[in-house]
Amino acid sequence: MAGVTLTDNILSFAIPTKNCRGRVVRLGPALDQILASHAYPPIIRDVLAEAVCLTAMLGALMKDEGSQLTMQAQTEAGVINLLACDYKDGALRGYIDFDRERLAAQPVEPSLMALFGKGYLAITFDQPATRGRNQGIVPLEGTSLADAVQNYFLQSEQIPTLIRVAIGGTADQISVGGLLVQHLPEGETGRERLHAQLDHPEWEHVDIMAGTVTPAELTDLMLPLEDILWRLFSESDEVRLLSGKPCVKGCRCNEDHIRDVIARFPKEDKEDMVDDEGNIAIDCAFCSKTFLITGASLNN
Repeated sequence: MAGVTLTDNILSFAIPTKNCRGRVVRLGPALDQILASHAYPPIIRDVLAEAVCLTAMLGALMKDEGSQLTMQAQTEAGVINLLACDYKDGALRGYIDFDRERLAAQPVEPSLMALFGKGYLAITFDQPATRGRNQGIVPLEGTSLADAVQNYFLQSEQIPTLIRVAIGGTADQISVGGLLVQHLPEGETGRERLHAQLDHPEWEHVDIMAGTVTPAELTDLMLPLEDILWRLFSESDEVRLLSGKPCVKGCRCNEDHIRDVIARFPKEDKEDMVDDEGNIAIDCAFCSKTFLITGASLNN
């Protein structure tokens, strides 16, 4: 295992002899840029950091260029009204809409139920080149978003999966790291699918070793991601590094894109959008920017 992969990167790997694959990710400056657009309280900031990390790991499971992973939490009677994150070719974005009064009434460390209420997590894999769009929905249960996503793979995909996410750093430089490891079917005709054998010895061993990863390892901005994999799985015959994918803040809002979207509406609808000053104001929740498009310019 060679190379140095530190921060704002997703490292994909496989353990062929154990029929396992995985992703390890750490975000620092890119996460700061996503969070900088909003003055989130610490607990809300940490929830979004965890969600962005999970989105990066899930998005990196898709192989086709142009594929997009979207993760949304729809809630009822919780502090958080809406959480939305997405990943496309290494570009990440995310935001949270929440109720400040409900948050103020919570203890210092509210539970997942208190934050999301009767919520569920919708995970959408959009792979137009091969598989099209596939969505899974899972209840927001457990102690963290990572628990809910782990349950998604067990219930919806029936793939044994371990997920760990940790948040660290300082007030000036937050960091988040995550590890995802999966046991895959061998794919041979007539063979029993491995997902039906949650106690399969190959998976039991990898699950135990992967579970020893520490929060400090995941969030240390100076520790190469390769070193984490070496420490966890060095006893395996081979740990194959497949690829590294840099991550950036990737809000896709810009004036040209907004004009293109508005242009698709019927003339009557566009006229209704124009305010008294002759402008159409479009807010981007992801980056907290407002774009003013003149109604007259849409006719050009």
